Amino acid sequence: MSALRVVGQDSVVPLLGGRVGRYVNLDYAASAPALEAVRDAVEEFLPWYSSVHRGAGWKSQLATRAYEASREAVGAFVAARADDVVIFTRNTTDAINLLASALPDRCQVLTFGTEHHANLLPWRRVKAVCLPTPTSPAEAVAILDDALSAPSACPRLVSVTAASNVTGELWPIAALAAVAHQHGARIAVDAAQLAPHAPLDMTGWDVDYLVFSGHKLYAPYGAGALVGRRDWLAAAPPFLAGGGAVRFVTTEDVAWADLPDRQEAGSPNVVGAVALAAACRVLGSYGMDRVAAEEAELERYASERLSTIPRLTRYSLWDPEHPRIGVLTFNVDGLPYALLAAALAGEHGIAVRDGCFCAHPMLMRLLGIDQCEAMSIRDDLLAHRHVRVPGAVRVSTGVATTKADIDAAVKAIGQVVEHGPAWDYSYDEATGHYLPQPDDRAWPDLAALG
Repeated sequence: MSALRVVGQDSVVPLLGGRVGRYVNLDYAASAPALEAVRDAVEEFLPWYSSVHRGAGWKSQLATRAYEASREAVGAFVAARADDVVIFTRNTTDAINLLASALPDRCQVLTFGTEHHANLLPWRRVKAVCLPTPTSPAEAVAILDDALSAPSACPRLVSVTAASNVTGELWPIAALAAVAHQHGARIAVDAAQLAPHAPLDMTGWDVDYLVFSGHKLYAPYGAGALVGRRDWLAAAPPFLAGGGAVRFVTTEDVAWADLPDRQEAGSPNVVGAVALAAACRVLGSYGMDRVAAEEAELERYASERLSTIPRLTRYSLWDPEHPRIGVLTFNVDGLPYALLAAALAGEHGIAVRDGCFCAHPMLMRLLGIDQCEAMSIRDDLLAHRHVRVPGAVRVSTGVATTKADIDAAVKAIGQVVEHGPAWDYSYDEATGHYLPQPDDRAWPDLAALG
C-alpha cells in the first residue's frame, strides 16, 4: 500500500437492505479522488485567492506568483524542454481541442482507432487518417512508418495515447516519436491515463506535445494541461477569444497576446492550477518510478485473482505479458456487464466502471463486433430505438488501492457470478443502467444536493 493518501479513502457508504460497508474505489481510470496533500495545498491557498496577472493588490500579486509557479511545476513533472510552453486547460479533451484548433493549414493528423474519444473526435474537423488497429507494439510502429512513408508537402501530426484507458497497455511512445520525426511529422501524446501511474518524459521520448488531466492525477479541481512546442500555438488565433488573450483591442482590430496568455482567455482556474501543481510536486517527491513499481505488483496480483473467476474473459489488444497500468477490463459470460456493476456497487460497496469507456471503436474491436453491426447499433440509437450497447466491466487501481481491495472485489464478483445478484434490479432503457428495486439507500445531507 502506498504511503500516499487520498481524500475519502476510509469512507463508509450505504448498501442495499439497510446495511453499510467500506467503499472500495476501483474506478480510478475515470476520475481519481484528491490526494490529501492536494486538498491541504488548496485550503492553504484559498484565503489568498485573487484574479491573476493584472491586479495591483497584494493577493493578486501572490496569486499570480502561485499560478506561474504552478506552470513551472507541471513542466518539471512531464520533463518538458526549456522552451516548451505549458498552457492550462480544463482537461485532456479541452487540451486536444485546443491543439486541433492551432494546426497549420492542410495539416494531416494520423491516429489509431483504439484511442479515447478525446483523441479521435477533435481531429475529424481536419484532414485525419484513422490507422488500423495493431496486433502488437511493433506492428503499431510499422503501421505508422508505412502511413508516413509517402512524401508529403503538408504538415503532419501523429496523435496517440501513452496508455490505453480500456486495457491499460502501454504504447511504444519513444519508437512512434522516432518514426514520426524520421518522416518530418510531429507527435502529440495523450498521457491522461499514464500520468498518475508512471513517469512522463517529454524530453526522453522526444515528443512534441503532451496533454493530461488533473482529475485523473489526484487533483479534481477542473484543470488540465497542454505542454509542447510554441510555434503552432503562437501562430494560431486563440482557441477561445476574450479577455486575457489580448494586448490591445479596437472596435475593428485586435492585437493578440503572446503565449501562454494567447491560449488562456478569460479568468483562469487559478485554484485548479495550484491543485494540479501540488499533485505534480507530491507525486514527483514520492517518485513516479516508485508509484509504477508498486502498482505493477498490484496489477499482477489483480490479474491472478481475477483469473480464478469462472466464465470471466479479460480483454487485451496485445500479449497479456505486455507492460500495462492497473486497468483490467472483462466480461462474465451470461451476466450483463451493467448488472454486475450495479450489484457490486449496491450490495458490496465496490465501485467499478461499466460500458464502453469513451472508446467505442476499440470496445467493438475487442468484443468482435464488425463495422456492419456497429452501424446497425448506431442507426437504432439515432432512431431512438433503445438497444443494449455492448460493453464491459473495468476495474482500475490507484495509489490508495490495496490487495485487500482486490480481494474484496474478487470475492464479490465470485458471489454474483455463482449465485446471481441478491437484490432485484430493473433495466433502464434510457440509460442502459440496472436500478435496484427498491433502492433503500439514503443520500447524505450535503449542501451540494440542495
